[in-house]
Amino acid sequence: MQQLSLGFSPCPNDTFIFDALIHGKIDTEGLEFEVIMEDVEALNKKAFQGDIHITKLSYHAFAHLTESYNLLNSGSALGKNCGPLLIAKEFMSPEQINRAGIAIPGAMTTANFLLGLAYPEAKNKTAVLFSEIEDSVLSGQYEAGLIIHENRFTYEQKGLKKLIDLGEYWESSTGFPIPLGGIVINRALPLEIQQKVNRALKKSVEYAFANQDDVMPFVRQYAQEMDEAVMRAHINLYVNNFSVDLGEAGKQAIMAMFNTAREKGLIPGFRTDFFVPV
Repeated sequence: MQQLSLGFSPCPNDTFIFDALIHGKIDTEGLEFEVIMEDVEALNKKAFQGDIHITKLSYHAFAHLTESYNLLNSGSALGKNCGPLLIAKEFMSPEQINRAGIAIPGAMTTANFLLGLAYPEAKNKTAVLFSEIEDSVLSGQYEAGLIIHENRFTYEQKGLKKLIDLGEYWESSTGFPIPLGGIVINRALPLEIQQKVNRALKKSVEYAFANQDDVMPFVRQYAQEMDEAVMRAHINLYVNNFSVDLGEAGKQAIMAMFNTAREKGLIPGFRTDFFVPV
């Protein structure tokens, strides 16, 4: 048995995807996993430190780390109508947004990358734990907030208003689905191991789709007090065919994002040979 460190978030889409992999419900080809469960920005930081074998990573962060990590073909959160939202207590003009204090879920999140594309002059941004962003806007601590994950299902109930859907902004600007987060693996691992993980992760996602009632107890365990309907909506939004296999369409979307980031000067450059060969 070979043990590998594995990082993912407690969000329903991740626990849904990884349940079978870490609980022996599929053939892992002799691999075992030491689970590190953190929010996505904490995982981004661990990846920059290089001390984790496999991890969920924002695509914005991955664009900076292609020298260190390769991308697995399965496990990605990538699709349409699933992007981050900029919200506030009242509607704001673009000029007001540019001046506003904005709570963001992390500097290296894809959400912040998209906000930078849509509002390059909006510089007054502060990283806040994603689950606390709504309340920080409601309290007046920040004038606007950039929300991700299940918060897109709850902000209206709290009286908050959507200023822009950054997923729609990206899709209308490029025609591509939005790459939010993917699963990466350290390049230093032998290619054989990388390919084993690739195969096992695909089986885990396929198992979850085929046995949803079986994986839901693990999802509920880490979903805190999330409503069951919100939990299911969260999974349906972020886990799709791209999560099973990126395919050519998914790979093109990722390359489009990275090329845009390089053109805008948001990343210095990147390796293009970062897809683990099947």
